[in-house]
Amino acid sequence: MSERKLYSQRVWLDNKLQPATITFHNGTISAIHKEKLNDAEDFGNAVIMPGVIDVHVHVNEPGRTEWEGFETATQAAAAGGTTTIIDMPLNASPVTITLDAFQQKLKSTEGKLNINVGFYAGLVPGNAPHLESLMQAGVVGVKCFLTHSGIDEFPNVTEKDLDEAMPIIAKYNVPLLAHCELYDKEVDCDFESHPTSYQHYLASRPKQWENNAIDLMIRKCRQHNCPVHIVHVASAEALTKIEAAKKEGLPITAETCTQYIYFNAEDIPDASCIYKCAPPIREKANNNKLKQAFLSGVLDFIATDHSPAPPSIKEMETGNLKKAWGGIAGIQFLLNGSWTALKDTLTLEQFIPLVTSKPADFIKAKNKGSIEVGNDADFVIWNPEEAAVISENDILFRYKISPYIGQNLNGTVSETIVNGETVYKNKSIKNKNKGQWLLQK
Repeated sequence: MSERKLYSQRVWLDNKLQPATITFHNGTISAIHKEKLNDAEDFGNAVIMPGVIDVHVHVNEPGRTEWEGFETATQAAAAGGTTTIIDMPLNASPVTITLDAFQQKLKSTEGKLNINVGFYAGLVPGNAPHLESLMQAGVVGVKCFLTHSGIDEFPNVTEKDLDEAMPIIAKYNVPLLAHCELYDKEVDCDFESHPTSYQHYLASRPKQWENNAIDLMIRKCRQHNCPVHIVHVASAEALTKIEAAKKEGLPITAETCTQYIYFNAEDIPDASCIYKCAPPIREKANNNKLKQAFLSGVLDFIATDHSPAPPSIKEMETGNLKKAWGGIAGIQFLLNGSWTALKDTLTLEQFIPLVTSKPADFIKAKNKGSIEVGNDADFVIWNPEEAAVISENDILFRYKISPYIGQNLNGTVSETIVNGETVYKNKSIKNKNKGQWLLQK
């Protein structure tokens, strides 16, 4: 692998944007100079920063590759400037709840990793005895649901299951990630009679479900001193609970997703299943509070929860929100979608860590998320000031079904470099299969 030198007036170095030349060789950063070297490629005012890290993605392989698969998911990620993703244990078949299933998943990635990929194990009732072998095999965390996951072979856990599993997980100091909705009782909102109404769907999954589930996870975190991560926070009412838990010193982290800060319930048309996800996208006033929570550090970082499905399962024809698969296809839009949503709330300097160093810290990826000598040469070169309207032709994930189509997003990616190799440049994939497994041994 030949040596490359990249220069820009805006390199993300030591937590600020500054002029620098980065030299890398054999997939590793070998030198950093705070001036322009004569033989460096000059990227002008483009931002050169660590590759984006998306720690919440459903790739659905093996077993449900008609939904997505590693080949298309990792190409789409690269097109969005993402160089590392962490794949969730469900939607694949078998679900990743045993060592054997994990080995099947690893095998299914062969020849398809266009970026780096790490993995979570799943916690379901009765599989606590399998967790130790999964953590020893290198998963970066364990995921559970507190309500039905949508996948029958991945049932939700009860408090009893948490009490059994959390001491085991705590021993390995990996996070337990929780989908926080506690089904209280059937909400009286008459969704049955209005299956295409977004407002009825929203009312059917109230904030209280999220708030109650987050209360439970904070209590369990305190009891077992097990790291807990709240995925896709959508209820702003839960932010004070998370803030108090952090102040208490509990090992708790929380994320939200691009869709919860970019879209608002008031603007979502009826019979448009591309917006259906759980928890649902809530009202603008709620979502503005989520944005503010990055400034206070209550929310730690952003992910996509990319959860694609074929058009038939998405009920694209019928617009039936009650029947449609819940999940937003957004793996390609973590960088530009989130920056567009946050650019009026955060500076670029405040934003960059939310998609680089903070998710890297969360998954304990010591050689990723920052530009330092010895770190992996994973970079995105992009222009945050340039906007582009997303078209179907831009999309590299499997189905061109996404609420981001037609959106004018700030931030165009000119090049994505994975382990020192250009994977995406000038709107096309240049080199395939340059990614690696990210296993935490």
